[in-house]
This record gives sequence, C-alpha cells and structure tokens, in this order.
Amino acid sequence: MAEYFLKAQHPTLNISSAGISALVGHTADDKAIHCMDQLNIDMRPHVARQLSAELIKQNDLILVMSNNQQKHIEQTWPFAKGKIFRLGHWQGQNIPDPYQHDQAFFDQTCRNIQSYVQDWRTQL
Repeated sequence: MAEYFLKAQHPTLNISSAGISALVGHTADDKAIHCMDQLNIDMRPHVARQLSAELIKQNDLILVMSNNQQKHIEQTWPFAKGKIFRLGHWQGQNIPDPYQHDQAFFDQTCRNIQSYVQDWRTQL
C-alpha cells in the first residue's frame, strides 16, 4: 500500500517495493486492494518480490514498516545503514503487518500508512 500511496504523491520519482519475507510473484491481498480502491488508487498491478542486495544498492532511500525490519536489513546488508527509515519515522510508529487480518484491520493500516506517507511529503 505504501508504494502506491508514494507513487500517487510523487509520480516523477522511481518508487518500488520489496519484502524481506515476500510471497514472491503474488499479487496484493484483496483486502488491501479494496481499501486502496476506496481512495481511488489501483494497486492491482502489484506483484511481490524479495528484497536483495542489488535492490538496496539501486535505491537512495528504503522505507520499512518496523524497527525489526530495519534491524534485519541492517544486519543482513550492513552497507544499507543510513538509508533505511521507518515509514512511521516522523510519528515514532511501527506499522503492524495486516496480512491474515480482517478488513477492518487492513482499513486502519491503510489509513495509518496514508498518514505516514503524508509526513514524508516534504522529505522526498
């Protein structure tokens, strides 16, 4: 969801996403698609991919959902330190993974992500 909010907010930037435990090749969860549809953002084209050293090297900024994800990436790829931040950095918040939760949880996560993306607006 964050990728598509950021793309909508910054159409001229090269924005992509990858996961540390991605279901590679899978499309977005139907509940995520539903909540984004409510905001007129189509994330149906999304296909999950795995984070890699090459992707990290190709990008100037990596936004993660939690402190644990940040620590994992920095431990796995120490060269990534300094360009990894939580999406909720400016509000000091982690974002819980909505996977396998109900629609209400997805909707709340969607609202939180939207708010945190707004916080990054002037930083990108």
